[in-house]
Amino acid sequence: MKRLFGTDGMRGAAGSFPLDADTIWTTGHSLARHLTAQTGPAPRIVTGRDTRESGAWLEAALIAGARAAGALCESAGVITTPGVAFLTRTLPADAGVVISASHNPFQDNGIKIFAPTGRKLDDTTERLIEADIYAARERTDTHEVAQRHNAPFQSDEIEADAHAVALRARYLDYLVNEIGAGLRLDDLILVMDCAHGAAFELAPALCARLGAQVVAVGITPDGRNINRECGSLYVERLRERVVAAGAHLGVAFDGDADRALFVDARGTVVDGDATLWVMAQQMSARGELKNNLVVATVMSNIGLESALKSRGIELRRTDVGDKYVLEELLRTGASLGGEQSGHIIFPRLSLAGDGLVTTLCLLRAMRESSRHLHELTAGFTRYPQVLVNVRVGEKRPFADVPEIARAVRATEKELGDRGRLLLRYSGTEPLARVMIEGQRQDEIERLAQALARIIQTALGAK
Repeated sequence: MKRLFGTDGMRGAAGSFPLDADTIWTTGHSLARHLTAQTGPAPRIVTGRDTRESGAWLEAALIAGARAAGALCESAGVITTPGVAFLTRTLPADAGVVISASHNPFQDNGIKIFAPTGRKLDDTTERLIEADIYAARERTDTHEVAQRHNAPFQSDEIEADAHAVALRARYLDYLVNEIGAGLRLDDLILVMDCAHGAAFELAPALCARLGAQVVAVGITPDGRNINRECGSLYVERLRERVVAAGAHLGVAFDGDADRALFVDARGTVVDGDATLWVMAQQMSARGELKNNLVVATVMSNIGLESALKSRGIELRRTDVGDKYVLEELLRTGASLGGEQSGHIIFPRLSLAGDGLVTTLCLLRAMRESSRHLHELTAGFTRYPQVLVNVRVGEKRPFADVPEIARAVRATEKELGDRGRLLLRYSGTEPLARVMIEGQRQDEIERLAQALARIIQTALGAK
């Protein structure tokens, strides 16, 4: 079992284990050693980071460790997570490493490692890196530890490297010339909230090159303001800006821009579920929706399932996490998947979710149909949803607790085909999560509270 790498890499408070300089040095060193065993000497590693203040020294520590093990490293500087995935695939490199904590506050940071395919690093190699990390923590007064403490953690050479500028330009050219091929946005006004994150230069430049009039906000990162009251976590603020500017579309990214949420010209928020609905219709009309299938997670609203069903399209659900969405996309051969959070994957274009790619695809759907976004989202009605968290003393399988199992069956019977119950444990906290969707808010609140009380009695913390 992995202890450090989750479904989205390693993440934690910057400066504390495992996001301390020693551990990141070891991570780089270990990655380079295992790549050498797999691909041969001097593996090529490309790195990038978002704008949080800890990113530069963490990236420098990782590069120092990797170079000590013989790797050839090049940094793209501040770039989006999918930008690194693209570079890893097209340079090509043997691995790509992103220093980012996505939508988390600036105090946190993380590491995501990509394989040349654009997929996250395989579990086997992640476990080997974890073993090296724990082995290094047990050693003292060794040459390797001395190397780590003497490693050049300053990032001056990274920041001054013109090669990083060229790498970012390579990614931007790909978005403009390949993803945006033939797409013109000349008469559109777009408001783009870049969350003071990795897309703060790339996103406005991309849409401006395609002819749009761009109103850009969240583009003055200071190392500490990433995701702070901006971006995809605070999309309500984008609504005000879109309406005030008379814009045709608003886009909100998270810190590393692998996801995007939208606001239509009327100020209505368009989340990942609504985006999947729009894209599924367009791709189906063009004969591009393979197997007439869309992949989403258990958190996607039942309204999406109902809307797709009305068009003869199947919704296949996975566990929460883009990793699981991608696995199901590849297993089924489907061509569209994503999460309610705005993480959309078009495997024909990239195996990594990319907020900038999603934005261009949505704009293309608007252009090709000559319709506004609110017209494209018609037909998708979001069901009311309630989520109740219950603090528990133990995480026993719900089916093994008779009173909970009975309550679940009774709840599902009452909902029938008018709603949906999702009962699961938090992966990081001692919580049971009761989520119910249905046609009537009063009904689902009553059912959720009743089930929560039963769980509290049976499993609640003492």
